[in-house]
Amino acid sequence: MPETPAWRTSPNLALNQLVAERRAAGEDIVHLGFGESRLPAFGPLAEALARGAHRNAYGPVAGSPDVRRALAGYFERRGLPTTADQIVVGPGSKPLLMALQHVLPGDVLLPRPAWNSYAPQARLAGRKAYGVPIPAVCGGVPDPVALRGTVRAARASGGDPRTVILTLPDNPTGTLAPPELVRELCAVAEELDLVIVSDEIYRDIVHDPATPFLSPAEVAPHRTVVTTGLSKSLALGGWRIGACRVPGDAWGERIRDGVVSVASEVWSTLAGPMQEVAAYAFDEPPEIRARLAACARLHGVLAREVHRIVTAAGALCRPPTGGFYVYPDFEPLRERLATLGVTDSPSLQRHLLDAHGVLVLAGHHLGDDEGALRFKAATSMLYGDTAEEQEEALASDDPLGLPHVASVLKHIDDAFSALRGLRRGRP
Repeated sequence: MPETPAWRTSPNLALNQLVAERRAAGEDIVHLGFGESRLPAFGPLAEALARGAHRNAYGPVAGSPDVRRALAGYFERRGLPTTADQIVVGPGSKPLLMALQHVLPGDVLLPRPAWNSYAPQARLAGRKAYGVPIPAVCGGVPDPVALRGTVRAARASGGDPRTVILTLPDNPTGTLAPPELVRELCAVAEELDLVIVSDEIYRDIVHDPATPFLSPAEVAPHRTVVTTGLSKSLALGGWRIGACRVPGDAWGERIRDGVVSVASEVWSTLAGPMQEVAAYAFDEPPEIRARLAACARLHGVLAREVHRIVTAAGALCRPPTGGFYVYPDFEPLRERLATLGVTDSPSLQRHLLDAHGVLVLAGHHLGDDEGALRFKAATSMLYGDTAEEQEEALASDDPLGLPHVASVLKHIDDAFSALRGLRRGRP
């Protein structure tokens, strides 16, 4: 018999299960290893879901006209003229990104570090993934100079990198590439004839509304595919609602047809009730806009506070500006950590969990150097254990002052301070 491939669960999902098991055994664990927006489903979204319960037919593979029109308007309001024919919806942006891996040409270029599913998706599609270091200012995009060098070297050695994936704002660093960097990246893509996939699922979680956001689809519309969804901005991860926007030309039509072809053989269509939700949410009535703003504000407050904690403990860390992550580097504490048996990102992850009850996602899971002392900390599950506590945090003018938020932040502060030797860990 042929040898069975060595399959493994995505590391963030595996860690999520580990936390559930250890909490069930009575352990007190702060979960910073999973990027779920832990907020209740907004009431009007639940009402839309109930209204859609009658939508039990399969419907068009690309999505029903109402939801595609709503998404066209969503992109239009963000400076991207769009028609409904440029839209495909699916059960989350993740399967749409997987479909694009099957449809787009050549191998894949990724920022390093990057979301932990991009590289495995490329391998599942038979592609090679090339990691390119991120610039000092932010994550989510490869350094343009390094990108040029990586492409030229790969092509000279027989490789075929043709697609570059960006994340705006970024998972895992919680930063947003500034417009000038996006323009520079697009210029390199034009020079080297690269397709751009812009994962913009965190677009509506920019912490400061005045921060400029430039999508590569505004600069290089003929070579950019955009993906988005409702998992992060409106805390609907379990509902699985995603969309992609292709260029409005003949090449874009071919990409759309390819994604629809994959969809027709894998998920058939986005579930009808979820299309009802998507049409309502992407139309962005006033109550949805207010909810988006409140969520972005809360995510920003907690991300900045965890950034303050890790930098006070001695880490280097880019200030978060979007999403709900920080990506600290504890290299300045290497000698101190070595006395604790911590010498790389796997041992740092283990030490934080076993000694301090804090779970993070080690950087090597994200394509980073395993020997580095870096990890991703997701701050989006710190708002409370109940829907009531979470809504209280969302409505509060001072969420950091709420007892249930303050207590978990103290747990985090104690853990990271202990790395520096300032406080003891758990007894």
